[in-house]
Amino acid sequence: MALSPFHLAIPVTDLATARHFYGTVFNLPEGRSSETWVDFDFYGHQLVIHEHPQTEPREVHKNAVDGHGVPVPHFGLVLGWEEWEALAARLRDFQIKFEIEPYVRFKGQVGEQATMFFYDPSGNALEFKAFKDIGQMFAK
Repeated sequence: MALSPFHLAIPVTDLATARHFYGTVFNLPEGRSSETWVDFDFYGHQLVIHEHPQTEPREVHKNAVDGHGVPVPHFGLVLGWEEWEALAARLRDFQIKFEIEPYVRFKGQVGEQATMFFYDPSGNALEFKAFKDIGQMFAK
């Protein structure tokens, strides 16, 4: 089954800083834009950053998973294993601070996966993961 591209619009507090993060750090191709928003090709999906000055601090909620505090909400993608490793290295090269350092969950078990969490400059939580066997993405 072919996947349909998703569209996700997120708030950013500084459009120029967020444009640099997604365009330069992630190396995402930029699409249409205006003075208050920018479209990016997010691995074949449409990610739109919308400038929204923060008027009050956001409360970050975390759920315990594998002894880590997983930020909720968060978004991201499932990449191929090598692509995930390359992204982790690229983020380290740009000195991105990880909320949860890249690691492998369920090593040697059904659903073995690599994961990492970090924030964009506006505090949006992102998770990128990869499965050793993509066919086990929903395996129990």
